[in-house]
Amino acid sequence: MFTIDMGLLAQVLVSLAAALVMSFALTPVVKVFAQKVGAMDVPRDGRRMHDHPIPRLGGLAMFLGFLVSTLLFSKVDPQVRGMLLGCVLVVITGVIDDIVPLKWWMKLILQIAAALVAVFSGIRIEVFSNPIPFMGTEWLILRDLSIPITVLWIVLVTNSVNLIDGLDGLAVGVSAIDSLAMLVIALLVSEGNVAIIMAALVGACVGFMPYNMNPAKIFAGDTGALLLGYVLATMSVIGLFKTYAIISFLLPFLLLALPLFDTSFAIIRRLAHGQSPMHPDRGHVHHRLIDMGLNQKQAVAILYCVSAVFGLSAVVLATSGGMKALLLVLAFLATGLLAGFVLRSGHRPEPEAPKTKDNPDPAIRITLKGHEEAPPENREEKEEP
Repeated sequence: MFTIDMGLLAQVLVSLAAALVMSFALTPVVKVFAQKVGAMDVPRDGRRMHDHPIPRLGGLAMFLGFLVSTLLFSKVDPQVRGMLLGCVLVVITGVIDDIVPLKWWMKLILQIAAALVAVFSGIRIEVFSNPIPFMGTEWLILRDLSIPITVLWIVLVTNSVNLIDGLDGLAVGVSAIDSLAMLVIALLVSEGNVAIIMAALVGACVGFMPYNMNPAKIFAGDTGALLLGYVLATMSVIGLFKTYAIISFLLPFLLLALPLFDTSFAIIRRLAHGQSPMHPDRGHVHHRLIDMGLNQKQAVAILYCVSAVFGLSAVVLATSGGMKALLLVLAFLATGLLAGFVLRSGHRPEPEAPKTKDNPDPAIRITLKGHEEAPPENREEKEEP
């Protein structure tokens, strides 16, 4: 029987509220700052769902809310310190990329560096339950593979969240749902510090969402997407993989099923078409839903529901052994149905940016001051990750 410490619950609520208020209050300030430094998302291809320039850098407000709340209310041990230092590195990467787009390989190197900061602070996947029963051993001890596998996990999850950031409120909302599920699990298994930190992340997301829901007034940008993915990745190692005696190996994958599925499918799709895995396209799950005739709010609502189902399944899987088999079957069934749903839906080719009265030539960028500015010839389309 699981019991929850009411004192810890009060700390969790205070941490959530503090991050929420700070994120909400700072977002308008960050919006003005983004406009001044030119961190604007200008729709120039068919992948963009908006029709006018919108400020990026919203993740900066979430980061400040999350950082202050974590420093005030959590125990900053070496692992948490390493996570926060890594957050600073990915946020700096995101801020630069939101202002001056970076090459994909530059972002990847910086993400690996941030992952190594976490790893050498003690955040490592060292052992987990064996997912293959007939191997004859209950636990898999990674030893020398611990570092590369942890780095791979952190970079994969970080980019998974970044890749689903394609509709208003999608990445932030999905991250909030996943964070809330991880928060509940941490409370139930008495991981108090993890619960407080995840509460800070939930609060930072919820505080930002009123500005980010359709029609969005500001985007989280790479600053926000990389931050959310990095925190989810590192805290899953601290709070989920570490409690291997209680929680199944499959739990982190179930919790983050939607972004991981979308990323895996994107890589397979691009390789099948002879493209680089980092080549941007209009084949993500959210694009497919839009191409089937749904509007942004409907598509986001569907993906919120999918995330909530997986998050609830993860919570019950962590707490109720008798339902594990049924939940796993249902989770895999949902994943299969989602995969079939996406694969059956075609997607439109990327159209050119529409000509408008203010912008008769799609190759001409309209700046904030209303002047036409031709992009430099060497500026390339923003690449993923």
